[in-house]
Amino acid sequence: MKAGALELGHASKITSSIPKSGVNRGMSILDLFIRIIAIIATLGSAIAMGTTNETLPFFTQFVGFKAKYNDLPTFTFFVVANAIVSAYLVLSLGLSIYHIMRSRAQASRIALIFFDAAMLVLLAAGASASAAIVYLAHKGNTKTNWFPICQQYDSFCHRTSGSLVGSFAGVVLIILLIFLNAIALSRPSLIH
Repeated sequence: MKAGALELGHASKITSSIPKSGVNRGMSILDLFIRIIAIIATLGSAIAMGTTNETLPFFTQFVGFKAKYNDLPTFTFFVVANAIVSAYLVLSLGLSIYHIMRSRAQASRIALIFFDAAMLVLLAAGASASAAIVYLAHKGNTKTNWFPICQQYDSFCHRTSGSLVGSFAGVVLIILLIFLNAIALSRPSLIH
């Protein structure tokens, strides 16, 4: 009877250690998948904003008013921030793949959390500043005589608003990446 209890205790110890390693590997695969989606969101936002321009004819088709993303430094910062975060996410794919192969790696996860947090701050700053400008373009501010321009520059406003959606989706995805790596770090390492 004692031998049976000893075997049962030994068997349960082995089966409980297997899923922990599998869970970390599963979280690493999810990390890779989320990074790829975040690359698409941030790169798409940078491209959409960077190619945004619209010309309204004034008297003739040769004379017109132009609205371009680089007319406003905030939109330029938005494009640069999204491009930097996209490049970082592409470079971090290597560490994400490394974590799939070695799910117990800790130092590289700490580095990813640190750099993910820095990229989160950069992306959130660019998206938030641009959101304020897009809000002014849609609503205006009558107290300062800033009139809404989206009634005239409809395509420009739609593209800038769409690129903001992609950028804020990138912010949410990077927050998820930070949580995933923090959870993977907090799991007790398995000693064989």
